[in-house]
Amino acid sequence: MSLIGKKAPEWTAKAYNQGQEVTVSNKDFAGKWHVLYWYPLDFTFICPTEIKGFEELKGEFKDEGIEVIGASTDSFFSHRSWFADRATFPQEITHPVIADTNHEVSKAFDVLKEDEGIAYRATVVVDPDGVVRSVSVNDTGAGRSPKETLRTVQALMSGGLCGADWHKGDKFVI
Repeated sequence: MSLIGKKAPEWTAKAYNQGQEVTVSNKDFAGKWHVLYWYPLDFTFICPTEIKGFEELKGEFKDEGIEVIGASTDSFFSHRSWFADRATFPQEITHPVIADTNHEVSKAFDVLKEDEGIAYRATVVVDPDGVVRSVSVNDTGAGRSPKETLRTVQALMSGGLCGADWHKGDKFVI
């Protein structure tokens, strides 16, 4: 069943945020566009390409008023150790990354790969009213494009009819 057009589930979780363990919840993002993205596991190969991609675009997301939250089923301690590896992450990861060890957030959004206890590569866009506006889920072997996520949110925010490959500033489909 799709979450599109429905209120996003309420959630609260521990997260890694710039080396600190913090508690974050959907309430922290109330009234804001926000993107939650899940990746399967720390210390893997595709995942850092996505995490770095979201981090590199963080300024562009922020300029649009969009918050970015990462998530996996790994622990805060795993996140902290992995994100400190400057060979893998030359730039600090400055957006919060949920440590969903109890799988509650992943289950709430139906992105948990139950047989392995890890998350699929999922992206959820939530509008300022707390309504899910976009959901994208890939199996674990196919990465996603943070640039496409930004473009999608910009299209949703525009209020117009946005054709394929529409970018901010392009004309709407009439």
